[in-house]
Amino acid sequence: MAPGGGVRTVRPLITAEQYDSWSEEVCADIEVSDGLLVRRPSRSHMHNRLARFLANALETAAGPEWYADGNFDVRLQDVPLTNRCPDVVLYRASTIDVMPARPEHILLLVEVVSPGPETTDRITKPAQYAKAGIQYYWRVEQFSNADPKVFTYELDPKTATYRASEAFTGLVKATAPFKVTADLTGL
Repeated sequence: MAPGGGVRTVRPLITAEQYDSWSEEVCADIEVSDGLLVRRPSRSHMHNRLARFLANALETAAGPEWYADGNFDVRLQDVPLTNRCPDVVLYRASTIDVMPARPEHILLLVEVVSPGPETTDRITKPAQYAKAGIQYYWRVEQFSNADPKVFTYELDPKTATYRASEAFTGLVKATAPFKVTADLTGL
């Protein structure tokens, strides 16, 4: 019985095999966290613009061995299935045809915080990314009438958690995972 005396419905967990059998259209607006479906919120034009600016800056700075893209699946774990779709993924160019992408092919993930799932973007996703062993994580906060703020994090392998690294408002001049500049002022 659920609290209040009602009957609680138990949903079966989504498996990797089930998810992989679904079409791209079905998977386009969902993620899976610990086997449960999570609907992805629609993204604003500003959200997409910030992600694109950062992806372009990261790919330019990283050189030909790395690509930066977004809007594709990252398989963090198979059981229970955790599939996320970060806003920007910096991954080895040689693994472009490996889908879903795997943590061992990824150097950095970026999330642009959206209204609604703030806790997911600030707490849940970084914990999942760190547990999967992804070395770097950046979080972008949007503010009305102010430049975006970028917080950078680096994995502490001993604790499998991220530790704060650098923070930038508007103009990003990051030093890790390599030197990268991205001017987000006035976007």
